[in-house]
Amino acid sequence: MNPVFADLPVSIFEIMSLEAKTLGAINLGQGFPETDGFPEVREAAAHALMEQSNQYAPMRGLPVLRQAVADFYERQQGLKLDPDTQVLITSGATEAICATILSMITPGDEVVVFEPMYDAYVPLIRRAGGIPRIVQLSPPYWQFSDDDLKAVFTSRTKLVLITTPNNPTTHCFTPEQLSLLADYCERFDAYVLSDEVWEQVVFDRHHVSVLHIPSLARRSIKIGSAGKIFSLTGWKVGFVVADKALIDQVARAHQFITFATPPALQHAVAFGLGLPQTRFDTALDELKRQRDYLSRLLTEAGFHLLPAEGTYFLNVDLRASGVTGSGLYVAYDLVRHHGLATIPLQAFCETGRDLAVLRLCFAKSLDSLSKGAAALSKINC
Repeated sequence: MNPVFADLPVSIFEIMSLEAKTLGAINLGQGFPETDGFPEVREAAAHALMEQSNQYAPMRGLPVLRQAVADFYERQQGLKLDPDTQVLITSGATEAICATILSMITPGDEVVVFEPMYDAYVPLIRRAGGIPRIVQLSPPYWQFSDDDLKAVFTSRTKLVLITTPNNPTTHCFTPEQLSLLADYCERFDAYVLSDEVWEQVVFDRHHVSVLHIPSLARRSIKIGSAGKIFSLTGWKVGFVVADKALIDQVARAHQFITFATPPALQHAVAFGLGLPQTRFDTALDELKRQRDYLSRLLTEAGFHLLPAEGTYFLNVDLRASGVTGSGLYVAYDLVRHHGLATIPLQAFCETGRDLAVLRLCFAKSLDSLSKGAAALSKINC
């Protein structure tokens, strides 16, 4: 058995969702909405399933979708992309991340990552033979410094993996932080893999991509996700955007991982990306309403919340809220005795440190959020 995966435990996300289902608990743990995404996009997929080809799609994605991705990013973020050479379609963002890491990393290369982080990053880096170099970020603002980068960049640094907006911290990297990162990447000739799947779920600010930083653009690979844009997390349709040479490299790995993505979903995503701006504004306004509703309930109950800049998540600072015990202990106590599933940020830390912070998903009905807040309040007595 491959030692990278042989000793990995079942993820906390799977455990909490199973516990919630078994015990009938409110599930504010795993990050999926209770509603089933944009109905007009689902209808487009149904029509495409019956009316379009269901045979292999082109390895790099249907031309109609690659064009739609390029047009969408030009409208939304002002990015100029060649759909034929700078866009690749993958079976989800995680596959895109996997293909990028496998295509870029050789044994002994070092990869800079920022903790807390999505739990797939480190296993994929190690599977490629890479060595993770971890920067530990701390609440409430989750920012890195020049000293942080100085401590992890070496002559063996090949890749930097960032997430913005970040899951689980919700932090959005600023132009200043990205420019500092660009200085180090230029100095050490490193590339950047930027996981930007939450780019359409940013509150009270504009999304800043690595491709907006001129000195980063030529050495960066940007990842997007239709699942996050349309609240269809099970669809697994991802976008890779980069210069031609980098896209060509990632495509070489992608062709031997999934090769192609279901064509009906690609047609539907192409349709969805062309929807008017008001449709995306309405979806974001609804998420903001849910965020603010849960935030008000928890604040009134005496909990201290960390800034929620993007994504589907709110984070509760347990220590500042007067709650003792590790985040993991509190999470298990909540689901087993109070009927609420959450995720401790400890699950996103490769080093095992306990940040004593709980992540809650607010992309739920107001009834579920109300019940979740009431359950959480039982530990704050």
